[in-house]
Amino acid sequence: MLIATTDTVQGRESEIIGVVAGEAILGVNVFRDFFAGIRDFIGGRSGSYQKALREARDHAMADMVAEAEALGGNAVIGVDIDYEAIDTQKGAMLLVSCNGTAVRLP
Repeated sequence: MLIATTDTVQGRESEIIGVVAGEAILGVNVFRDFFAGIRDFIGGRSGSYQKALREARDHAMADMVAEAEALGGNAVIGVDIDYEAIDTQKGAMLLVSCNGTAVRLP
């Protein structure tokens, strides 16, 4: 499956099928928060948060691709990835959404 952030695939005509999306919401672990806070205090990158965001993005992208395939598409163009932190009474959640246009390329 071809995935592109551009609105066309250079040199190829495409048949637009429709908008597709995938979302992933992950809870943030208390221990991960604690160690990320220490990392923030002493400086550096928070590997645990980076890993969580990467996993959420991969899940959202996979859901978007599955939706495109179910519609008969073989590519998704115009892909936009959004990240959001959601605070709830039970803790923080990470939301990643991927949206794009499913197309059929010859």
